[in-house]
Amino acid sequence: MRLSSPIPHKRARIEIIPLIDIMFFLLASFMMVSLSQTHMKGIRVNLPAAVAPPPSQVKDYVSIKVQEGNAVYFDNQYVSDDQVLPRLYQLHSANPDIKVSISASLMAMHGDVISVLDKVRSAGITKVGYQIRAAGAPAAQQPGAPPPPPKP
Repeated sequence: MRLSSPIPHKRARIEIIPLIDIMFFLLASFMMVSLSQTHMKGIRVNLPAAVAPPPSQVKDYVSIKVQEGNAVYFDNQYVSDDQVLPRLYQLHSANPDIKVSISASLMAMHGDVISVLDKVRSAGITKVGYQIRAAGAPAAQQPGAPPPPPKP
């Protein structure tokens, strides 16, 4: 005959969550200890230092400004009218691929700008750009240029 106990009988359970926590703790501990004990050994190598190429003395760009009275400026340096063409030939012989940017003040005559453009083309320079301002845009003050007329 089987008698039941007045104390309720509990079945044994294995809790797995604390076991997982302990395993992760041990794994992290062993990883930290093993990484701190590893000494990285390598060979010293003397790498060459990067050296920039020397700057070239050949000009690849020139800015030409035409002011009123046929005053021509090469990179903000005044050049007389009879020296414009020899200066262009000199620049073209130094660098056949030279780029020229032509700009004019508001008071410069159209014919003076076209004359400079003809001299640029006759010197053999083919890479020519023009600096043009939009109508109504404020003009930058050029050295020796008169102030712009007042707006009514």
